[in-house]
Amino acid sequence: MSDNKPKDHIYMMPGLAANSRIFENIKIPNRRYQLHKIDWIKPRLNEDLKDYCKRLSIKIKYKNVIFLGVSFGGIIVQELSKIVETKKIIIVSSVKSHKEFPKLFKLAKHYDLDKPIPYSLFDSLIKNSVKFKLNKFYKRIDLAEKYLTEREEYYLKWAVDNLLRWKNDTVKPNLIHIHGTKDKIFPIKNIDNCIKVEGGNHEMIIIRAKWFNENLEKILSTS
Repeated sequence: MSDNKPKDHIYMMPGLAANSRIFENIKIPNRRYQLHKIDWIKPRLNEDLKDYCKRLSIKIKYKNVIFLGVSFGGIIVQELSKIVETKKIIIVSSVKSHKEFPKLFKLAKHYDLDKPIPYSLFDSLIKNSVKFKLNKFYKRIDLAEKYLTEREEYYLKWAVDNLLRWKNDTVKPNLIHIHGTKDKIFPIKNIDNCIKVEGGNHEMIIIRAKWFNENLEKILSTS
Protein backbone atom coordinates (compact mmCIF):
# COMPACT_ATOMS: atom_id res chain seq x y z
CA MET A 1 0.00 0.00 0.00
CA SER A 2 1.28 3.42 -0.93
CA ASP A 3 2.18 5.71 1.96
CA ASN A 4 0.29 8.46 0.12
CA LYS A 5 -3.07 6.80 0.75
CA PRO A 6 -5.11 8.00 3.74
CA LYS A 7 -4.53 6.31 7.06
CA ASP A 8 -7.21 4.65 9.15
CA HIS A 9 -7.27 6.37 12.53
CA ILE A 10 -8.18 4.16 15.49
CA TYR A 11 -9.31 5.94 18.66
CA MET A 12 -9.12 3.74 21.77
CA MET A 13 -11.21 4.34 24.90
CA PRO A 14 -10.44 2.60 28.24
CA GLY A 15 -12.98 1.22 30.69
CA LEU A 16 -14.45 2.64 33.87
CA ALA A 17 -11.75 3.97 36.25
CA ALA A 18 -9.00 2.95 33.81
CA ASN A 19 -6.53 5.15 31.95
CA SER A 20 -5.35 4.77 28.37
CA ARG A 21 -2.19 2.95 29.45
CA ILE A 22 -4.24 -0.26 29.19
CA PHE A 23 -3.47 0.00 25.45
CA GLU A 24 0.29 0.39 25.86
CA ASN A 25 1.02 -3.07 24.44
CA ILE A 26 -1.43 -2.91 21.54
CA LYS A 27 0.46 -2.67 18.25
CA ILE A 28 -0.59 -2.82 14.59
CA PRO A 29 2.54 -2.97 12.42
CA ASN A 30 0.70 -1.97 9.24
CA ARG A 31 1.38 1.75 8.75
CA ARG A 32 -2.09 2.11 7.30
CA TYR A 33 -3.38 2.30 10.88
CA GLN A 34 -2.60 5.08 13.33
CA LEU A 35 -3.54 4.55 16.98
CA HIS A 36 -4.83 7.33 19.24
CA LYS A 37 -5.50 6.89 22.96
CA ILE A 38 -8.35 8.73 24.67
CA ASP A 39 -8.50 9.42 28.40
CA TRP A 40 -11.53 10.32 30.47
CA ILE A 41 -12.49 13.96 30.94
CA LYS A 42 -14.11 15.17 34.13
CA PRO A 43 -17.92 14.98 33.92
CA ARG A 44 -19.87 18.09 34.73
CA LEU A 45 -22.48 18.17 37.49
CA ASN A 46 -25.52 16.10 36.45
CA GLU A 47 -24.18 15.81 32.90
CA ASP A 48 -25.91 13.15 30.82
CA LEU A 49 -24.01 10.66 28.68
CA LYS A 50 -24.97 12.35 25.41
CA ASP A 51 -23.61 15.74 26.46
CA TYR A 52 -20.48 14.15 27.94
CA CYS A 53 -19.75 12.41 24.65
CA LYS A 54 -20.26 15.66 22.75
CA ARG A 55 -17.48 17.23 24.81
CA LEU A 56 -15.32 14.13 24.49
CA SER A 57 -15.76 14.14 20.71
CA ILE A 58 -13.59 17.27 20.53
CA LYS A 59 -10.64 14.90 20.94
CA ILE A 60 -11.49 13.25 17.60
CA LYS A 61 -9.48 15.15 14.98
CA TYR A 62 -10.18 12.95 11.92
CA LYS A 63 -13.22 11.84 9.90
CA ASN A 64 -14.49 8.32 9.28
CA VAL A 65 -12.54 6.92 12.21
CA ILE A 66 -12.39 3.48 13.81
CA PHE A 67 -13.33 3.32 17.48
CA LEU A 68 -12.11 0.69 19.93
CA GLY A 69 -13.64 0.75 23.39
CA VAL A 70 -13.15 -1.53 26.39
CA SER A 71 -15.92 -2.30 28.91
CA PHE A 72 -17.71 1.01 29.73
CA GLY A 73 -15.44 2.53 27.09
CA GLY A 74 -17.25 0.28 24.62
CA ILE A 75 -20.48 2.02 25.53
CA ILE A 76 -18.81 5.41 25.20
CA VAL A 77 -17.54 4.70 21.67
CA GLN A 78 -20.99 3.55 20.62
CA GLU A 79 -22.35 6.90 21.79
CA LEU A 80 -19.48 8.74 20.09
CA SER A 81 -20.35 6.98 16.83
CA LYS A 82 -23.69 8.81 16.91
CA ILE A 83 -21.78 12.11 16.82
CA VAL A 84 -18.62 11.37 14.82
CA GLU A 85 -18.44 9.90 11.34
CA THR A 86 -17.36 6.32 11.97
CA LYS A 87 -15.95 3.59 9.73
CA LYS A 88 -15.98 0.80 12.30
CA ILE A 89 -16.71 0.30 15.99
CA ILE A 90 -14.86 -2.37 17.96
CA ILE A 91 -15.99 -3.12 21.49
CA VAL A 92 -13.98 -5.38 23.81
CA SER A 93 -15.25 -6.93 27.07
CA SER A 94 -18.36 -4.78 26.73
CA VAL A 95 -22.01 -4.90 25.65
CA LYS A 96 -23.84 -3.88 22.47
CA SER A 97 -27.16 -3.34 24.23
CA HIS A 98 -28.56 -3.02 27.73
CA LYS A 99 -30.16 -6.40 27.03
CA GLU A 100 -26.70 -7.98 27.40
CA PHE A 101 -26.29 -6.69 30.96
CA PRO A 102 -26.11 -9.38 33.67
CA LYS A 103 -29.05 -9.69 36.09
CA LEU A 104 -27.07 -7.98 38.85
CA PHE A 105 -26.79 -4.81 36.75
CA LYS A 106 -30.53 -4.84 36.09
CA LEU A 107 -31.31 -5.28 39.78
CA ALA A 108 -28.90 -2.50 40.73
CA LYS A 109 -30.62 -0.18 38.29
CA HIS A 110 -34.15 -1.12 39.37
CA TYR A 111 -33.47 -0.76 43.09
CA ASP A 112 -30.90 2.06 42.87
CA LEU A 113 -28.36 -0.16 44.60
CA ASP A 114 -25.51 2.00 43.35
CA LYS A 115 -26.64 5.03 45.39
CA PRO A 116 -25.28 3.97 48.82
CA ILE A 117 -21.90 2.82 47.47
CA PRO A 118 -19.08 4.72 49.28
CA TYR A 119 -17.12 5.69 46.17
CA SER A 120 -14.73 7.73 48.28
CA LEU A 121 -13.32 4.41 49.55
CA PHE A 122 -12.50 3.15 46.06
CA ASP A 123 -8.92 4.42 46.16
CA SER A 124 -8.29 2.68 49.48
CA LEU A 125 -9.94 -0.49 48.21
CA ILE A 126 -7.60 -0.63 45.22
CA LYS A 127 -4.52 -0.17 47.39
CA ASN A 128 -5.68 -2.70 49.96
CA SER A 129 -6.53 -5.27 47.29
CA VAL A 130 -2.83 -5.26 46.45
CA LYS A 131 -1.56 -5.05 50.03
CA PHE A 132 -3.81 -7.75 51.51
CA LYS A 133 -3.99 -10.02 48.44
CA LEU A 134 -7.73 -9.50 48.04
CA ASN A 135 -7.32 -9.79 44.30
CA LYS A 136 -4.58 -12.20 43.25
CA PHE A 137 -4.65 -10.99 39.64
CA TYR A 138 -4.00 -7.37 40.53
CA LYS A 139 -1.42 -8.30 43.16
CA ARG A 140 0.51 -10.43 40.69
CA ILE A 141 1.35 -7.63 38.29
CA ASP A 142 0.16 -4.58 40.20
CA LEU A 143 -2.40 -3.64 37.56
CA ALA A 144 -4.70 -1.69 39.82
CA GLU A 145 -2.14 0.91 40.82
CA LYS A 146 -0.91 1.27 37.25
CA TYR A 147 -4.13 1.27 35.24
CA LEU A 148 -7.07 2.13 37.54
CA THR A 149 -6.09 5.71 38.27
CA GLU A 150 -9.43 7.44 37.56
CA ARG A 151 -10.70 7.35 41.14
CA GLU A 152 -12.27 10.76 41.74
CA GLU A 153 -15.50 10.21 43.65
CA TYR A 154 -17.89 12.21 41.46
CA TYR A 155 -16.51 10.64 38.28
CA LEU A 156 -17.07 7.14 39.70
CA LYS A 157 -20.63 7.95 40.75
CA TRP A 158 -21.34 9.48 37.35
CA ALA A 159 -19.82 6.57 35.44
CA VAL A 160 -21.61 3.81 37.38
CA ASP A 161 -24.93 5.66 37.16
CA ASN A 162 -24.61 6.13 33.39
CA LEU A 163 -23.44 2.57 32.87
CA LEU A 164 -26.42 1.09 34.71
CA ARG A 165 -28.91 3.39 33.00
CA TRP A 166 -27.56 3.05 29.45
CA LYS A 167 -30.10 1.88 26.90
CA ASN A 168 -29.42 0.85 23.34
CA ASP A 169 -31.75 -1.16 21.13
CA THR A 170 -30.10 -0.66 17.74
CA VAL A 171 -26.74 -2.26 17.03
CA LYS A 172 -24.90 -0.63 14.16
CA PRO A 173 -23.92 -2.95 11.29
CA ASN A 174 -20.32 -1.74 11.41
CA LEU A 175 -19.88 -2.87 15.03
CA ILE A 176 -17.47 -5.71 15.89
CA HIS A 177 -17.72 -7.28 19.34
CA ILE A 178 -14.74 -9.15 20.85
CA HIS A 179 -15.45 -10.94 24.10
CA GLY A 180 -13.66 -13.35 26.42
CA THR A 181 -15.28 -16.63 27.39
CA LYS A 182 -14.19 -16.14 31.02
CA ASP A 183 -15.44 -12.55 31.45
CA LYS A 184 -16.93 -12.27 34.95
CA ILE A 185 -18.28 -8.73 34.58
CA PHE A 186 -20.25 -9.34 31.40
CA PRO A 187 -20.68 -13.15 31.24
CA ILE A 188 -20.44 -14.63 27.76
CA LYS A 189 -23.83 -16.35 28.22
CA ASN A 190 -25.50 -12.94 27.85
CA ILE A 191 -23.52 -11.91 24.78
CA ASP A 192 -24.73 -12.46 21.22
CA ASN A 193 -22.88 -12.30 17.91
CA CYS A 194 -19.30 -11.77 19.00
CA ILE A 195 -15.78 -12.93 18.26
CA LYS A 196 -14.95 -15.19 21.20
CA VAL A 197 -11.53 -15.24 22.82
CA GLU A 198 -11.22 -18.60 24.55
CA GLY A 199 -10.18 -18.15 28.17
CA GLY A 200 -10.19 -14.38 27.85
CA ASN A 201 -11.31 -12.44 30.92
CA HIS A 202 -12.48 -8.87 31.44
CA GLU A 203 -8.90 -7.57 31.55
CA MET A 204 -7.79 -9.38 28.38
CA ILE A 205 -6.94 -6.15 26.53
CA ILE A 206 -3.95 -6.04 28.92
CA ILE A 207 -2.98 -9.63 29.60
CA ARG A 208 -3.92 -10.97 26.16
CA ALA A 209 -2.43 -8.09 24.17
CA LYS A 210 -0.58 -10.62 22.02
CA TRP A 211 -3.90 -12.04 20.80
CA PHE A 212 -5.06 -8.57 19.76
CA ASN A 213 -1.78 -7.80 18.04
CA GLU A 214 -2.06 -11.03 16.07
CA ASN A 215 -5.73 -10.65 15.15
CA LEU A 216 -6.81 -6.99 15.08
CA GLU A 217 -5.55 -6.19 11.60
CA LYS A 218 -7.19 -9.30 10.17
CA ILE A 219 -10.47 -8.49 11.95
CA LEU A 220 -10.39 -4.93 10.64
CA SER A 221 -9.73 -6.00 7.06
CA THR A 222 -12.31 -8.79 6.87
CA SER A 223 -15.22 -7.60 9.01
